Amino acid sequence: MPLSPSGPPDPGINARVAEGVAQIDAAQWTACAGTDNPFLSHAFLAALERSGSVGPGTGWQAAPILLDGPDGAIAGALPAYLKSHSQGEYVFDHGWAEAWQRAGGQYYPKLQIAAPFTPVPGPRLLAQEASTARQLIAAAEALTDQNDLSSAHATFVSADQLDLFQAADWLIREGIQYHWFNNQYQDFDDFLAALSSRKRKAIRKERAAAQAGLEIKALRGPEITEAHWDAFWHFYQDTGARKWGRPYLTRSFFSEIGTTMGDQILLFLAERAGVPIAGALNFLGSEALYGRYWGCTEDVPFLHFELCYYRAIEAAIALGLARVEAGAQGEHKLARGYVATPTYSAHYIPHPGFHAAVADFLDRERRAIARDREYLQDLTPFRKAD
Repeated sequence: MPLSPSGPPDPGINARVAEGVAQIDAAQWTACAGTDNPFLSHAFLAALERSGSVGPGTGWQAAPILLDGPDGAIAGALPAYLKSHSQGEYVFDHGWAEAWQRAGGQYYPKLQIAAPFTPVPGPRLLAQEASTARQLIAAAEALTDQNDLSSAHATFVSADQLDLFQAADWLIREGIQYHWFNNQYQDFDDFLAALSSRKRKAIRKERAAAQAGLEIKALRGPEITEAHWDAFWHFYQDTGARKWGRPYLTRSFFSEIGTTMGDQILLFLAERAGVPIAGALNFLGSEALYGRYWGCTEDVPFLHFELCYYRAIEAAIALGLARVEAGAQGEHKLARGYVATPTYSAHYIPHPGFHAAVADFLDRERRAIARDREYLQDLTPFRKAD
């Protein structure tokens, strides 16, 4: 689908909507997206499409926006989707949808610029040049306007791209996640030494209780077999059914990423007498370990903390990674050495009245979040300076 972005386009640049990332040349996509963030990779996004995790019947219609340069190569890209609901985004706009529809508007479909089901900050304007990034924003606005969509939403935008969205009059929303930062620790004990004595003892007790009677394995690449994926799928289904009503990802998705992204995957499995009872799936980026999915078939005290937080910290230290991002929500992460970290999203709302109402809401929400972050900062377990 061709687009006609507003504003002066770069010479020779054409904007269009493709049918999906899987149909795009992988090398050209990677030239735009880079290799730092696994959730923006061609392999990850194409696996979502090929596995049926996004597509017909899911409420996520792939609509990547591409800018074709004068030489025919892709100059910039947006991972974009037409959404018929607000599930799987982790930046909640249900209240906006209800207000718009009460006023007689139609909120869905909307345009979502995101890595589906993935609350991980990263670039959303996949381009090497700022001028190309601005053209991507204009193309997203054109798609919204030309199809009478209520709005466009770029969620979990990296902080270094916020100015581009703000300059285009997109509204900025703030949120909070809990990230662990590697202060050049040599090992897990070195990290523990930075905590208060009480917190240090509590974590050691939790780890001992979680590991009792279990064998915990760390698997990567070809070490992860279909039997391991079967076990993890069982865990994931249970967690997904309790959290979302039904799992977002299909079983075939895990097999595909195991084949195409194996070196970027770290799977922790806890086994009792050789039988897996719990698992945690992580992805590896150039600077961060990303904790994504967890589940269990046996309720073991503190095992969730062991697999999802402590093992992740150990792995990040061993791999020399700068941080661990353990997903959305969870103030309980604070006591485990994770700190409150801001996240951002950007929102294009063309209707003037709706734009003003959302802007007022975000202003009030932003002040509340600032107070929350200040409060949460005092709850970290690190030793206080004298």
